[in-house]
Amino acid sequence: MTKNARYILEIINNSTEHLTAEQIYLRLREKNAKAVLATVYNNLSTLYEQGLIQKVCVEGYPDRYDKTVRHDHLVCKKCGKLSDITLEDLAEKLQKQIGVPMISYDLKINHICTECLAKEKEHGGDKS
Repeated sequence: MTKNARYILEIINNSTEHLTAEQIYLRLREKNAKAVLATVYNNLSTLYEQGLIQKVCVEGYPDRYDKTVRHDHLVCKKCGKLSDITLEDLAEKLQKQIGVPMISYDLKINHICTECLAKEKEHGGDKS
């Protein structure tokens, strides 16, 4: 593993956020001022292919990267905010239902976050 790949993996594993490639790039530049964005994208691709990180795709937003600890995600349909949620592992139940070998699953639950709900309530109150 290259030095930059190790740094990128460390950035993702130590983050409490779901970082975009650009955010990872900015953090990597703090450790390696010579790093370029292409290096980040290439290493993210390799780390993802090796199963060392998760890629979280939400339509209309840039891909975000996350650690591989088993968890699911809540996605706000208004602002795109991505939050972790730990649910009972559904792998065994899903495996029985699909009847073919399952490698993994990626559960994203769409909702409206509390901040967006508050904004909606605020705007609704202005109309009365």
